[in-house]
Amino acid sequence: MKSIGKKAVKIFKIKNRCGYAAICDNHLTEGRSAAQAFDRMTKALRRKVKRTK
Repeated sequence: MKSIGKKAVKIFKIKNRCGYAAICDNHLTEGRSAAQAFDRMTKALRRKVKRTK
């Protein structure tokens, strides 16, 4: 498990699809590789903080 700040990010292989997914703080992102899914998760969490201010 990786982490972004104090939040844990779970990355796993998606069954019946080619790619990986990342789950963190009620967000789900997908990518072709584990690194891409993680990068998309960091962007999604950044967007959430911007929107709530």
